[in-house]
Amino acid sequence: MSTTSTDHAVIRLHPKDDVVIATRQLLSGARIASEDLVVAGLIPPEHKIATRTIRAGEPVKRYNQIIGVAKEDIARGQHVHTHNLSMADFKREHEFGIDKHPTPFVDAPATFMGIRRADGRVATRNFVGVLTSVNCSATVARAIADHFRRDVHPEALAAYPNVDGVIALTHGIGCGIDMKGEGINILRRTLAGYAVHPNFHSVLFVGLGCETNQISGVLESGGLKDGEKLRSFTIQDSGGTRKTIERGIAMVEEMLADANSVQREPVPASHIIVGLQCGGSDGYSGISANPALGAAVDKLVAHGGTAILSETPEVYGAEHLLTRRAVSREVGEKLLTRIKWWEAYCERNGAAMDNNPSAGNKVGGLTTILEKSLGAVAKGGTTNLVEVYEYAQRIDAKGFVFMDSPGYDPMSATGQVASGANLICFTTGRGSAYGCAPSPSLKLATNTALWERQEEDMDINCGGVIDGTATIDQLGDEIFQMMLDCASGVASKSEIHGYGQSEFVPWQVGVVT
Repeated sequence: MSTTSTDHAVIRLHPKDDVVIATRQLLSGARIASEDLVVAGLIPPEHKIATRTIRAGEPVKRYNQIIGVAKEDIARGQHVHTHNLSMADFKREHEFGIDKHPTPFVDAPATFMGIRRADGRVATRNFVGVLTSVNCSATVARAIADHFRRDVHPEALAAYPNVDGVIALTHGIGCGIDMKGEGINILRRTLAGYAVHPNFHSVLFVGLGCETNQISGVLESGGLKDGEKLRSFTIQDSGGTRKTIERGIAMVEEMLADANSVQREPVPASHIIVGLQCGGSDGYSGISANPALGAAVDKLVAHGGTAILSETPEVYGAEHLLTRRAVSREVGEKLLTRIKWWEAYCERNGAAMDNNPSAGNKVGGLTTILEKSLGAVAKGGTTNLVEVYEYAQRIDAKGFVFMDSPGYDPMSATGQVASGANLICFTTGRGSAYGCAPSPSLKLATNTALWERQEEDMDINCGGVIDGTATIDQLGDEIFQMMLDCASGVASKSEIHGYGQSEFVPWQVGVVT
């Protein structure tokens, strides 16, 4: 075929890469002047093009890191994807702290309008929560919260404008699990974290009464006890469904006046704890939204705040980049311990760490978990890794940290909020629909096509990096300001749509009998 000139058609991420990324659909015969390359075959946007002849069995690099090995010979200009690239099992050098550096803290930290709680923590929202110990009490909990829905019963909260709402967070487990196993420990740690989350002014804990996961066990695990702002009861002790709902409604009504008495005030950005998520990722995630969020994270850390990277299976193959930033060997080894736990967990369950990316990720140009992970870690910016936590463990460090979790977004973010995240930033290239009450969630689109198609769900368009109309630093500034605004009470798109209650998904580990 005759060749045609194509400008701004591809993005090269590193001089030593074996591939470039198409910024739009390219037809066979298109000439890429910047690479002196002629396209051989149809290349979808977001997908990879070989810039050299790659022999079968040779490693392929993107980000100057190995993303897989060629399954067959790949000619220069050909499409590189699942048909000719596969997962690579290779040894990675895990060096510790060689890239750590002093954090450039700002002299005058930014502020946002937050809500100070009695324990010194700061809230970004002001909810009354209804939690459940077991699935059996989920219907009752939802009925209690539904009584106060502004869209159904606007009069219920009319006198309480400073209360963001009454929400029920229910789940599908809590019984039939080992009373002393890892599964119940994780569930209890998660529920205890939510029970004292600063975005809840007060909480009702509702159980059935005979479940394995007794409310008393949850409270004891978190060093908690019943009080004015944390009250618990069961369906069986209350006399059944109707009486329990009435009792719960009456308790919430008793809490509302005090909940409404809060006032927002200027507080330092150091009180922001943001959970970092990516879902529905695509070939642009690691080029636009993820590094732009990473730039915002660097700014937040410089202002004294905290950012939580998670999704352990989605840093697999890129963990060596994180250990290099660890403040100590001990912190780096903690991360590797979690990686090894996941390898063993997958092996004993007949699974594999490379069962990712998802079908949508692959349509969007991602091929292996190595490629996905290398783009995913960009959300964490460039500052030091100061600590590593287990799932739903309370975050007590400032700066960039890691919390172990599955890659499934609702499950991962649930753990981050249980750990104390009062804000979530979520990047997506395919168009994930997500929210995470009681913490607001900001959605970052990786490309302009998604933004134009699904603008009502997205909070910011990072596609300007691909289009050449914005830089990573510019978007980092915008995202950081959006964090401050959202933490001050500006509703995110997911909050406007009512997302957040159904997305509470504690990590279920272990045998259910």
